[in-house]
Amino acid sequence: MTRIDFYLLESAEPERFVCRLTEKAWRLGHKVLLLVVDDRAAAQLDQLLWTFSDQAFVPHERCGGQPAAAPVRIAPNCDPGAMDDLLINLTDEVPAFFSRFHRVAEIVDQNEDRRLHARQRYRFYQQRGYPLHRHTIDP
Repeated sequence: MTRIDFYLLESAEPERFVCRLTEKAWRLGHKVLLLVVDDRAAAQLDQLLWTFSDQAFVPHERCGGQPAAAPVRIAPNCDPGAMDDLLINLTDEVPAFFSRFHRVAEIVDQNEDRRLHARQRYRFYQQRGYPLHRHTIDP
């Protein structure tokens, strides 16, 4: 059964946390799908993964229909293909294919509207009996 982790961020920089989480997961040998809202968000995250740290390199690519070559993919609402390891959901919805992944990471920042959507996703997973884990991340 898919494990769901909610990361509750106390800081105002969710994008940097996503980059650090992605780097850590990749270094531990995981394949990561970063699900974003649209192409603009995909482009921003793509750029940030190149620049968030002078010490880090995260091999990644944007989803474009071809088979995955990189261990980290950025996808604006595209089919994850054979990926099934870690899904980092950066949208307001529960992805239809979330249950094919071993783990799902939900990022919750201080924005009140996004927190409301996160609460709805939490209830969705909870009502279906998925194992839920909360992590409070201080700056």
